Amino acid sequence: MTDQIRSSHDGGVAVLTIDAPATRNALTLDLSAQLAAAVSRAEADESVHALVITGAPPAFCAGADLDTLAGAREDGLRAIYDGFLSVARCSLPTIAAVGGAAVGAGLNLALAADVRIVGPKAKFVARFLDLGIHPGGGMTWMIQRLVGPQKAAAMTLFGEVVGAEAAVECGLALRLVEDDLVETARELAKPAVGAPRDVLLATKRTLRHTASLSDHSAAVDAEIEPQLASLTAPPFTERLARLRASMTGQ
Repeated sequence: MTDQIRSSHDGGVAVLTIDAPATRNALTLDLSAQLAAAVSRAEADESVHALVITGAPPAFCAGADLDTLAGAREDGLRAIYDGFLSVARCSLPTIAAVGGAAVGAGLNLALAADVRIVGPKAKFVARFLDLGIHPGGGMTWMIQRLVGPQKAAAMTLFGEVVGAEAAVECGLALRLVEDDLVETARELAKPAVGAPRDVLLATKRTLRHTASLSDHSAAVDAEIEPQLASLTAPPFTERLARLRASMTGQ
């Protein structure tokens, strides 16, 4: 069977699955390009409000394909990065449904999502130093922002493997799921699906912007313009009318 990124769009959610089980979903140049293209298509589809990324069992993603990595120079590395960076840069809300090992570039892919949910067999492994290579793709920046400098150092410098329960405890994952991961991700995405798409995307842009601000008043200023725009848009008018009708019993 040909390695591929399987894509399905249903109920406002795009599910992208890395389907290369023979290599535990390792990212080749082709798979990275397919992933970036699939993310772009989801962003362009106005019926899609959220994106879920997962891997065909048993792994989530074993990292970059080793043969590809061995011969890579800067252009090749950046081509490998394109897949997970497309998730990091995605304008849609993103969820990583991690059911197995997320290793190296696969860890980067999980970190790139807005939210991670995990199955019991999930584990997060940096493994860069174990292979004798420096971390790449912004891994050190992403992991420190999520779990803080000490846990990031333990994972990156000392090779600590973080399992499912530990991932939730340290804030690397939102929750541990015993049942169907992708279905749980769909349920998690439902409020985003129900939100006006323009306001949803604007809110994600604002989250990114305010994350770099150190002053509360600057965040107030950053939010005022998009909030004013949403107050004059039809979705708010319609929802406000429905809310008022429900309160008066009409």
